[in-house]
Amino acid sequence: MSELVHLEIADQIATITLDSDHNRNALSKQLVTELVAHLTTADADTESKAILIRSAGTVFCSGADMAEAAAGGMATGATAVVALQRQIATADKPVVVELGGPVRAGGLGIVGAADMIIAAESVTFQLTEVRLGLAAASISVSLLPRFTDRAAADLFLTARKFDAVEAVAVGLITRAVPDVDLTDEVARVLADLVKGYPQGLRESKRILNHDLVARIDALGPDLAVKSAALFGSDEAREAMTAFLNRGK
Repeated sequence: MSELVHLEIADQIATITLDSDHNRNALSKQLVTELVAHLTTADADTESKAILIRSAGTVFCSGADMAEAAAGGMATGATAVVALQRQIATADKPVVVELGGPVRAGGLGIVGAADMIIAAESVTFQLTEVRLGLAAASISVSLLPRFTDRAAADLFLTARKFDAVEAVAVGLITRAVPDVDLTDEVARVLADLVKGYPQGLRESKRILNHDLVARIDALGPDLAVKSAALFGSDEAREAMTAFLNRGK
């Protein structure tokens, strides 16, 4: 079985790359397991001061793996997604996300939990859950603190697509830059981060994320149960089956 997530440590940066092109970096059990393992390694590495999560290919993350979900694979999957968000939020090192491609549904949980997100202006976002008989339950633990109440209601209920400029305006991402400037802007952010001392970065992050982590701990388990129940419902199974059949 080939690796779906890669880790490279160089120049005080631990770079984690999602590389599951066959399903557009969907959050399959294998991808999440490898991402968690690489995050653990990166956070423990004494030479690196920041963690970068990026993607290979044209899509950052398409959300849940529909094939696994339709087969009943979300009983533990929803819990794993909550745990992944907590791991990102509680990592000692700042976690930066580089978005060079679209993000859908569950993939926004990575974005919501990260410390800084730099996106190309062409990137689009979409919380598609309601169109599949679902709700953005597990990822709401990190997303709702980012949005205003009105923005959250708009984006969760309509499932409309929105762009990177709007994502900045509603508080989801840090900044959007022209596509040609993405690599340079991410490099500038990382260059600033590595100037910090590990203790300063760690303790600053703990202050910044205190409320987010408390929210994940308080609400995460129940939201994971809710998510798994929705994925297992007849309505969602019918919608997911129709979704998968559209691709055949």
